[in-house]
Amino acid sequence: MKEILVVKDLKKTFHLSRKQQKIERTSSSLKVALNGLSFAANEGEIYGLLGPNGAGKTTTMRILATLIKADSGEASIDGISVRKNPEGIRKEIGFLTSDLKLEDFFTPTYLFNFFSDLHGVEPSLRDQRRKKLFGRFGIDRFAEVKVGDLSTGMKQKVSIAISIAHDPKFIIFDEPTNGLDVITAKSVTDFLIELKGEGKTIILSTHILSLVEKICDRIGIIFNGKMAVSGTLEEVTGGRPLDDIFFELYQKEGGEF
Repeated sequence: MKEILVVKDLKKTFHLSRKQQKIERTSSSLKVALNGLSFAANEGEIYGLLGPNGAGKTTTMRILATLIKADSGEASIDGISVRKNPEGIRKEIGFLTSDLKLEDFFTPTYLFNFFSDLHGVEPSLRDQRRKKLFGRFGIDRFAEVKVGDLSTGMKQKVSIAISIAHDPKFIIFDEPTNGLDVITAKSVTDFLIELKGEGKTIILSTHILSLVEKICDRIGIIFNGKMAVSGTLEEVTGGRPLDDIFFELYQKEGGEF
């Protein structure tokens, strides 16, 4: 299998304000988010990045999506350097984060068309993609409804459609089912499997262990910005429940319940 994502020794440190220090319950003005993170993902697979809050998952996703820069280290997607060629990366990826906030006064149709145009999608292809994705998620009934009047689940479906409007082959999803009801979460999960069936490569950040066990080909578990273990589900768990392995590693890393 071809390695399409290669991450080598990523390091990232953030400066904390006094308010952030209080939230983090630390006297240090520095927070090490990533401390030499390395892993790889193969083409056409779903790779699950697991870890507790603050482990470095979102920081990793943002670096891969070129939203922030690593202090050192390197990452490449299909041979394109995230650090040296961020514009080239943005053409190849779709990115969805829980921090994405859709403007309340725009409609799904307007937003889809706007982001498609940003990616240079031809109008005829754009309309085909919109029809397909809106139909798949039931957005078509709400296509001209302002986002502010949509349910949380429907907003998430619109966000997903927008993030892949340009039909990228590499997709980064940061907590795609976070806060969703069980029906909407299943719809999103099923769609991830469909995307894999189309040959897409998906990097999925989540803390939901059952989701990882269900759909991921390989997984990586990170604590304190470091990769604790990475491999296929069988390699990582040895046939044991994933939650047992996760919590054993968590305690080994000094975590407390």
